[in-house]
Amino acid sequence: MSSSLSLNRPSAFARPRVFAPVVTPFNAQLNVDARRFVAFCRWLVGQGAGLALFGTNSEANSLSLAERHALLDEVIDAGIDPAQMLPGTGACAVPDAIALTRHASEAGCAGALMLPPFFYQGVSDDGLFAYYSDVIQAVGSDQLRVLLYHIPQFTGVPITHTLIERLIAAYPDTVVGIKDSSGDWANTAAMLEKFPGFAVFPASEALLGKALPLGAAGCISATANIQPHAIASLLNASTVEERTHWEGTVATVRLAVQAQPMIPALKSVVAHFSSDDAWTRVRPPLTTMNPAHAGALLQQLQALGFSMPSMSALAEAAA
Repeated sequence: MSSSLSLNRPSAFARPRVFAPVVTPFNAQLNVDARRFVAFCRWLVGQGAGLALFGTNSEANSLSLAERHALLDEVIDAGIDPAQMLPGTGACAVPDAIALTRHASEAGCAGALMLPPFFYQGVSDDGLFAYYSDVIQAVGSDQLRVLLYHIPQFTGVPITHTLIERLIAAYPDTVVGIKDSSGDWANTAAMLEKFPGFAVFPASEALLGKALPLGAAGCISATANIQPHAIASLLNASTVEERTHWEGTVATVRLAVQAQPMIPALKSVVAHFSSDDAWTRVRPPLTTMNPAHAGALLQQLQALGFSMPSMSALAEAAA
């Protein structure tokens, strides 16, 4: 695909957006706590973020299909607009990916964020094309919007530029974007150059200063769970001074948190600012954050002047 070819970006991604892969709370029996989850989703939307439900930092691959299905319904039934949502629907088994993707599409979600199947290694582009194609054909909806999810350090299965080109050519109105979690800025920059109009989302807000001028669609970031307002403020900045301020703010927080095991760290921060220790729970094989390390991270964030405003409402909802 040449850089001269420009795609029409879907209206849902017409302006840069931040989406949070919403961390998933569990009760004492390690069952999903829907009440806390819905309350946190409300808080995130109120802070200017969209919801990338069932992402990596949501512990999605520790959730059953039934749990994901029910939890999406809980959030929508609570009155949160599905147009704010990009649920993760990728799975190793094609029938599972079809069921999750169909559910997201029928619910009216802005898109479905799809991991490639991630057990078999050395999979060809032909095999991956068949996987995405089978899901798209089985769902069979003109309303379906698919965003690819490139995170090869976890999946072992890269999404190549050649595969992107093939999918766009076959499904130009359906395959509309990608989350690049590779951590390889050269790859992100190359996708932004090769596929103008394709909604490319870096996975770190620390990259937005470089990515936005190249046409990035925003970011889908783990730390959007704790600093959604700051990232949204960066994306909406109208002056160079504002942009510079928020770039520094969000990058500093991101670097502090990503130095720790990300999911337990995020949950420790949410637990602290919501005054609700239930948020620290994770499902095996993950383990909760070492209390000393959690305390050190919180001290570091507080030294930066970090806060999570309006979290009292979250604590009240969980009471």
